[in-house]
Amino acid sequence: MGKTLMVIGAVLLIVGFLWQVLGRFLPIGKLPGDFLFKSGQTTVYFPIMTCIIISIVLSLLFSLFRR
Repeated sequence: MGKTLMVIGAVLLIVGFLWQVLGRFLPIGKLPGDFLFKSGQTTVYFPIMTCIIISIVLSLLFSLFRR
């Protein structure tokens, strides 16, 4: 269990680092299908298109690793 948690933590650390570095070049979170509503001091953000793209990429990766 401990090794699994360490691997998951390392993967999350690497993904977070890549997200920060590649975020400058890729518009993840600022795609045309992502909605941002501002009203006064309230901000609501719906990253619909980003979630769809991440879902497709993860589905493809998991299907490749399953084989």
